[in-house]
Amino acid sequence: MSEYGQHDILLDASGLKCPLPVLKARRQIAAMDSDAILLVLADDPAAPLDFAHFCEVGGHELLDQNDHDQGLISFRIRKA
Repeated sequence: MSEYGQHDILLDASGLKCPLPVLKARRQIAAMDSDAILLVLADDPAAPLDFAHFCEVGGHELLDQNDHDQGLISFRIRKA
């Protein structure tokens, strides 16, 4: 298991600004099976709000959100 927790797919969206991290996550999660876990790494300060909304609207489960060094934030999302 990685330092970010169990996941099936990793999406590194660090360096991207809103709305690109969520758009890339939406595209990736569409190609995944239900119950698969997407790990997103982002450093956009708007990402926590954006991913909470993305999960709420899409019916996905935000398993956790954690802050890491140098402003990096990880999100583990279980596909609906």
